[in-house]
Amino acid sequence: MSGFRRPSWWALLLTAAGALLFIRLGIWQLHRADFKEALLRRYAASSSAPQQDFAKVAAAPPADSFPRVQVSGHYLADRLYLLDNPKHDGRGGVEVFAPFVLRDQPPLLLVDLGFLPGNGNGKTPQLPPLPATETRLRGLYVPPPPVGFEMGGDALARQTRWPKNAIFLDPAEIARDLGRPLYPRMLALDADPASIYVRVHTLDFSSMPPARHRAYAFQWFTFALAAVVILLVVHRKRKPRES
Repeated sequence: MSGFRRPSWWALLLTAAGALLFIRLGIWQLHRADFKEALLRRYAASSSAPQQDFAKVAAAPPADSFPRVQVSGHYLADRLYLLDNPKHDGRGGVEVFAPFVLRDQPPLLLVDLGFLPGNGNGKTPQLPPLPATETRLRGLYVPPPPVGFEMGGDALARQTRWPKNAIFLDPAEIARDLGRPLYPRMLALDADPASIYVRVHTLDFSSMPPARHRAYAFQWFTFALAAVVILLVVHRKRKPRES
């Protein structure tokens, strides 16, 4: 260390605190990446998992799993909601959601019917009619789509006719719109070859996938290394200038 000056205590303290903070943030990002990858694996395995009793998971679903359930009831067929920003293909289209009334249960269950492809002209696709009689549904009990900022506030409240369109579907806004409470999760229906809907469900981590968490972790670790390098550069002895 003869080529370096002795740093002051506050320079050492500041560098150590910054480096430890950056390392801690990097480790947290790695943990988030591992957590999301584990959720994706559980979600993929849920499609072939044994069926569970809906009554046992309805109000308090497990945070880290996606139960396969079966429910009976009827649709509110004239109260459809269209999510207008799914990224299934380049032709546009909508993800269609319908409220479902369960037997003797006041909360409504929001059902993800699937993605209805568009024809490339920007218009809403023609929605097939839903059955008006009692129906039995099977699928995964999953969290609702992520909610983001929408200009103008509640878009559903400003619309007077169904189906209603939104770029984000907030369960709280849907509950207010329907005047009835919703279950905390929704039902993503099983794939059906006879259905016009495309049902390829996955967890939406598009804004922050596991790979991006790892990229941020690398960035934080780089900052920690940079803090140490800056300390060394600042305290490096300089050769005296020749007169």
